[in-house]
Amino acid sequence: MALMPVSDALAAVLAGVEPLAEEMIALDQAFHRVLARDVAARRTQPPQDMSAMDGYAVRAADAAKVGAQLTVIGEVAAGRPFAGTVGAGQAVRIFTGGVVPAGADAVVIQEDTVADGKHITIKEAAVTGRHIRPAGIDFREGEVLLHKGMRLTERDLALAAGMNHPQLAVRRRPKVAILATGDELVMPGSTPGHGQIVYSNGYALHALARSEGADTIDLGVAADTLAATTSGIRRARESGADILITTGGASVGDHDLVQRALTDEGISMAFWKIAMRPGKPMMNGQLGPMRVIGLPGNPVSSYVCGFLFLVPLIRALSGRQVIHHRRERAVLGRDVGANDQREDYLRARLQTRDDGTLLALPVNHQDSSLLANLAAAQALLVRPPFAPKAEAGTPCEVLRLPE
Repeated sequence: MALMPVSDALAAVLAGVEPLAEEMIALDQAFHRVLARDVAARRTQPPQDMSAMDGYAVRAADAAKVGAQLTVIGEVAAGRPFAGTVGAGQAVRIFTGGVVPAGADAVVIQEDTVADGKHITIKEAAVTGRHIRPAGIDFREGEVLLHKGMRLTERDLALAAGMNHPQLAVRRRPKVAILATGDELVMPGSTPGHGQIVYSNGYALHALARSEGADTIDLGVAADTLAATTSGIRRARESGADILITTGGASVGDHDLVQRALTDEGISMAFWKIAMRPGKPMMNGQLGPMRVIGLPGNPVSSYVCGFLFLVPLIRALSGRQVIHHRRERAVLGRDVGANDQREDYLRARLQTRDDGTLLALPVNHQDSSLLANLAAAQALLVRPPFAPKAEAGTPCEVLRLPE
């Protein structure tokens, strides 16, 4: 069987994906949710000209010369406007955030005046518009400032509040169910028997999915029986999962029962050998609305495939503007050997040179079982199929791993 290019496999995973339904949620629950609609300002900010400093609101022409004297006729504080108008030779005491009164077109800061009872003397000439925040300098009513497909940051929430939105329309969080398979797996804290290993894949996959905004469902570890595997798949369907991730059993051995169980449940499975390292064996299919990705069992292969295929699928279901990982330019920090027909994703550390160049240093030992090297890596160094041997300093591309 010819190996499928990574780009073709990813296109198949994403084929036909539509964003999930929208829901209205309170603003204080919207952090890191994905907007389902554009958000326009419901008000102008600031709604009137406001003072940016503590001082005196004046007519610039009256305070254009050092030594000019003005009569103070009132006071403005934030939330307490002055009802009158500033006339010739007059000033109004004003504090930061106060509405600039009618007639005034400048603010002289208090340090640039000398106050004497109801009068002030100007120490520095006023300039029209100085220390005034004009109405609408931040945004105006009807202006669209937050866009569909954005994943909301804490700064976006502050902006939405300022635009007077107590609720926002967001996409429902994808539900990702994760099912491990294998008699050899025992849980952390256990004492592994002969031939057993401690289960680790699910911890990385749950965290990866949650970091992308998904809710996760832990289906545990299924024994290497068709009944146990089928039971796990059915529990995923009953939970309303949008995505089922299986780890292990994605190969074709006698004990790799995932494909048989999925097929028996009615899934039309695509069984692939992908032209990538690590992570050649993978499955993809759909059961009703639930999408299925079968990941390899080796922990590094499982994580790398989850990063490359699960993350874009979660983003697509979430309606994100940006679905695909962004590749960055770097240079090799050490020599690398020639590549074969598979696209390599080498675990690498990153350094930044004094000139700003990003340096990619592949970790020692790239075996797909080595968790310590995966944890030490900061990026995946992408080597295309049939890439020749490359020396340190050669340009390359990297995908940053989550921090």
